[in-house]
Amino acid sequence: MKFHWFAEVTYGHTTAEEVKNNHTWVDAPATMHDPLKVGKTYQMFIRLMQLADRSNFDGLAVNEHHQTSFAMSPSPNLIAASVAGTTENAAILIIGDSLALYNPPTRIAEEMAYLDCLSEGRVIAGFVYGTPMDSTFCYGVPPVELRDRFREARELILKAWESPEPFAFNGKYNKLRYVNLWPRPVQKPRPPIWVPGSGSVETWDLVIDEDYCYGHLSFSGLRSAKPVVDGFWDYVDQRGGDTNPNRMAFTQICCVAETDEQAEKDYAEAVNYFYSRQNVNPAFAQPPGYRTVKSIAHDIEMRGASSLSNEDRMRAARGEMSFWEYDEKGYIIAGTPERVRQRIRELATDLRIGQLIPTLHMGNLSEELAAKNTQLFGTEVIPYLRDLWADQPDHWTPAVSQQRVNANMPQVAGVAGN
Repeated sequence: MKFHWFAEVTYGHTTAEEVKNNHTWVDAPATMHDPLKVGKTYQMFIRLMQLADRSNFDGLAVNEHHQTSFAMSPSPNLIAASVAGTTENAAILIIGDSLALYNPPTRIAEEMAYLDCLSEGRVIAGFVYGTPMDSTFCYGVPPVELRDRFREARELILKAWESPEPFAFNGKYNKLRYVNLWPRPVQKPRPPIWVPGSGSVETWDLVIDEDYCYGHLSFSGLRSAKPVVDGFWDYVDQRGGDTNPNRMAFTQICCVAETDEQAEKDYAEAVNYFYSRQNVNPAFAQPPGYRTVKSIAHDIEMRGASSLSNEDRMRAARGEMSFWEYDEKGYIIAGTPERVRQRIRELATDLRIGQLIPTLHMGNLSEELAAKNTQLFGTEVIPYLRDLWADQPDHWTPAVSQQRVNANMPQVAGVAGN
């Protein structure tokens, strides 16, 4: 099993009153943030990812969001560049670039190739459609055009990486007389590709047809995700796709400490901050045309199958759950290393997940505690779960990062696959 360090680059200085009176995505007042504190936050995240690289993690994950205190990562490639040249082992997991927002998308092809060169072949190329808030309301892409723009951009990027000669590209949205990428990626014919999604059937078809890794990236945990993830695997099986668990990724907030009591003391405030300090205008969440009728119907069906009630979701978002209720409902996995690895083993087995993206900084957590969480997870959790899916090949993680991480992985007595 693989583990990729991740955290949303959350602004940790908003007050409850500010969130109550303002939205925190798209139209959040600029006066809610201090640019110097933002800079300190970026520096902290870079140091934490460098620590994760030394602590047995298989990947370092970065993502893209716009105009929000939830995740101040407008260009994942910039953060990736900061760690690609200052780390040695872990994959650089970009989950991902919002392809439909860039014209021409060759800019993404060039930047990912640069990162692959800088990291000596450690890049995972994540292609995302983007949230409605980012794609439609921040960047102005008509929602009905989003999938078509994504399709054309993906086609152009792949051809730019793989074509041995310059070529002309005459698409609907991109018309380029000369496409001749410099530099080219180290990995041949291209880096592995991941496509995150939230349950759209069209995304499932894409990852099955192209044999990509599918990422279910939510922060609602097992109870909420199980119908969607089970539905994905059923769909893969029906279509005759590859059911290798390594082609499924999943995010999970994890809080590791010496004792269960210490876990609550260390992380309760930050978990509450993460879930309660967001206020997204519902009008921005689902603009007409963003999702197809087929996917909307499927989403309603899956939500109805979830054991997590709407009241649970609302209470979690309002910060009304206790620390251990967040744990019991599956939003977080918390406690001693032994408890955390047992819960993750159950989660990964139940959902058939080979790529876990543990979120080890959340909300307003201090760097000291995030570093502690990272080190405990890397040394006391990861080595004990390496046996999971060890018999399954993984061509969704760069070969060089697998080799380097495995060469430095400590052996744990009694655990197979190490």
